[in-house]
Amino acid sequence: MQLGNYPGKKLDESIQGGGRCKNPKETTVQQTSPNEEKPYKCLDCGKSFRVSTFLIRHWRTHTGEKSYQCIDCGRSFGEKSSFIVHQRLHTGERPYKCLQCGRSFSQSSNLTVHQITHTGERPYKCQECGKSFLESSSLIKHRRIHTGDKPYKCLECGKSFIQKSNLTIHHRVHTRERPFKCLTCGKSFIQHSMFIKHQRIHTGDKPYKCLDCGKSFVVRTKLTRHQAIHTGDRPFKCLECGKSFIQKSNLTIHQRVHTRERPFKCLTCGKSFIQHSMFIKHQRIHTGDKPYKCLDCGKSFVVRTNLTRHQAIHTGDRPFKCPECGKSFIQKSYLTIHQRVHTGERPFKCVECGKSFSQSSHLTQHGRIHTGERPYKCLECGESFNRSSKLTKHQKIHKGERPSK
Repeated sequence: MQLGNYPGKKLDESIQGGGRCKNPKETTVQQTSPNEEKPYKCLDCGKSFRVSTFLIRHWRTHTGEKSYQCIDCGRSFGEKSSFIVHQRLHTGERPYKCLQCGRSFSQSSNLTVHQITHTGERPYKCQECGKSFLESSSLIKHRRIHTGDKPYKCLECGKSFIQKSNLTIHHRVHTRERPFKCLTCGKSFIQHSMFIKHQRIHTGDKPYKCLDCGKSFVVRTKLTRHQAIHTGDRPFKCLECGKSFIQKSNLTIHQRVHTRERPFKCLTCGKSFIQHSMFIKHQRIHTGDKPYKCLDCGKSFVVRTNLTRHQAIHTGDRPFKCPECGKSFIQKSYLTIHQRVHTGERPFKCVECGKSFSQSSHLTQHGRIHTGERPYKCLECGESFNRSSKLTKHQKIHKGERPSK
């Protein structure tokens, strides 16, 4: 059976091919050769298949046909099976359960992959570096790290990606599409993984547990970061300054300090950011969104860290203590910055004049001396400032308040 070169026609008509053969769903089809291993061939791209249904499924990649539409979010699918799996995002159904640990999944393939975590088996090994994987698809993606191959290119900005799924997610930065909506609070997300993480805020689920101390986490990355406390392992090193990181993603973000790359640009005001998370937080300035609410007093915040800091007013909790002077802090990041007072460490260096700083935010503020950037603008009179604190002080003039010295 051969299929292809029938633009504008329905799928069933294309399969019939002007009367050469009938729909394979209805009767036996004519094959290119009964003895061939993959007798069903696509005339558009030459790809061959063992089964006629695989050819029909493949044909939709050329026609763009998506017959199954979700009435909840409007998203369309080419295959019924994909549509059924998608619907479970809205219903919360997870019919495939692991008998070892009780964890449930929306797809049988995800359960199969998960079950290997109990056996420890990783059958797919990279010949370059020896790293092993649970799935062959993961090995294929991993090999592109060695080859440098990034076959999926964004037509909007030219950025290329190792995986098609990453390109799909990236496209949403341009289209502003957020297809994954939380039915509890109405918040929408670009990525399904971000949606799943968010749902744990409502359920309180912390599935990632440290075997050393028993502490549990909402996301795997936080467990990985935590485990470094026990192991001291920081395998990802910056070749520019020698700083080491627990995760490769942290090294990638850090390297932008040296390259000055700011890949995440706000389409509203043109400001660019090193990190996607910083870009998302910035957008809330324009939208007015304050998703983090204090359950004690009802006050809402733009970022989670501000909520955490605020909650200490109610609890009085300061769990991070400096071993040098005994001073305590609400967040570990504050302790890390404070300890530089004792060590004299200034890891953030200005490439223009060589001046160093203990905090990245101080380097950012200092950089505006060289660039002349004044990103904080008064909406009353149009005057701009290089620091948000200066804008806040200035705005008191319009409110009739006396600015503090």
